[in-house]
Amino acid sequence: MNILIVGSGGRESAFAYKLAQSPRLSKLFIAPGNAGTGVYGQNVPLKVTDFEGIATFALENKIEIILVGPEEPLVKGIHDYFLGREDIKHIAVIGPQQLGAQLEGSKDFSKEFMFRHNIPTAAYKSFDKSNLEEGLTYLETQNLPIVLKADGLAAGKGVLICETIENAKDELTAMIAEAKFGDASSVVVIEEFLKGIELSVFVLTDGNSYKVLPSAKDYKRIGEGDTGLNTGGMGSISPVPFADETFLSKVEERIIKPTVEGLKNDNIPYKGFIFIGLMNVEGEPFVIEYNVRMGDPETESVLPRIESDLLDLLEGVAQGNLETRSYTVSPKTAVTVMLVSGGYPGDYESGKVISNIENVKESIVFHAGTKEVNGEVVTAGGRVIAVTTLQNDLFSALQQATADAGRIFYQGKYFRTDIGFDLI
Repeated sequence: MNILIVGSGGRESAFAYKLAQSPRLSKLFIAPGNAGTGVYGQNVPLKVTDFEGIATFALENKIEIILVGPEEPLVKGIHDYFLGREDIKHIAVIGPQQLGAQLEGSKDFSKEFMFRHNIPTAAYKSFDKSNLEEGLTYLETQNLPIVLKADGLAAGKGVLICETIENAKDELTAMIAEAKFGDASSVVVIEEFLKGIELSVFVLTDGNSYKVLPSAKDYKRIGEGDTGLNTGGMGSISPVPFADETFLSKVEERIIKPTVEGLKNDNIPYKGFIFIGLMNVEGEPFVIEYNVRMGDPETESVLPRIESDLLDLLEGVAQGNLETRSYTVSPKTAVTVMLVSGGYPGDYESGKVISNIENVKESIVFHAGTKEVNGEVVTAGGRVIAVTTLQNDLFSALQQATADAGRIFYQGKYFRTDIGFDLI
């Protein structure tokens, strides 16, 4: 079977690593890929939003399944594009159509969906330019801290936690009236702050049945001890020690089942991954957000634990018979440590030569922001490399991943040495 992965980050590297293990794989292509994905398949120089180019390539190379990694092409309708053309609609796209992608593309849409289907989440109200004054008044009635969320995609930067009413009013005004996050904050969701501990649960669905993938916890802050600015993710662990069987059964009954059933009841076709960002509030699960693809760096921790053939599961989604596919998970613990460029998440330099990757023997090295220049691998992004190890226990995995992260060199390299240690 010929497969095309769309994307270029650590998540797509992990997909490529996992799919390359399938005995049913004929050819694997990654568009555009990075300096590491070429080990598993062939990189193709196509932008993730070049739907016509992707379609032409898919036809020429007899692609049967397209696995979409990032959210942007999904929100922009890559699945709909394929369904809308007679010559390519037979090619299965793993990832929801544009309507389903609104679960991530619009915070307001997803909150309405949760309330409509009685899925536990924080109380909220949405505001735009037409009722900004009402929003400012509404803030005065709320408990602190309070959460402001840009409705649209803001590259992970559109969520603010405000500690004072004055700060909340200033930020709400900046987001709506001054377009702080561009079009993404033309609508802002004001949300109750939930106090608890975060984790993520991942689901793969064909629109009827589903498989619950391993849970994971990621670390967003740049600094040790969860301090400093938010990033795209500095590391992750799977499984999550505090997400025991009792908690995860609550998640399935109260959140996963009503989500899949809600999509069906609302006539929203959905074939792909659902990333459910959760808050564990004293043992009770609440949804913070939906994403319509796998997380990054969580994918790098989740996929190495899946013992089944991922290609078989994807085919189950494509054919609508996922419930007939077998699925097993390793009891081992995976830890991922992300190596980033100096200065990230602010301004950072690219083009730094990376060395010593070959000396990492006990972990998997997933390239993220890398490219090849004149035979050398160089940095090409804020998040550069994800180092993942799989061990029998959390402490061993933490030690191994941290040690192996230290073995790789490039100018300005930074990584957190405390990923997961809060859970021991």
